[in-house]
Amino acid sequence: MTHRLLVTYGQPTDPAAFDAHYRDVHTGLAQAIPGLVRFSTGHAETMDGSPCPAYLVAELDFESAEAMGSGMSSEAGRAAGADVATFASGGATMVHFDVQDATP
Repeated sequence: MTHRLLVTYGQPTDPAAFDAHYRDVHTGLAQAIPGLVRFSTGHAETMDGSPCPAYLVAELDFESAEAMGSGMSSEAGRAAGADVATFASGGATMVHFDVQDATP
């Protein structure tokens, strides 16, 4: 089973600076987290084109909740977590869950 950490970043005060830091610094920190098996990101948009409270969404997958906990508590995990405060001026919400496949 996959265990996912979902990070939703709010609208930053400077989107270009956010994107540059995320691409040039934060992505490398996240990729160094032990136990990470998949990492994907995307800029969020609403279905109806209205203003979106989310700017960027990141999915970090691990083999289990235990693997995620171990990875996030490692030196690399703590470094990635601490980095969020340096660029996420719109805030960040982090939730995690076991992924359930709902495909018929």
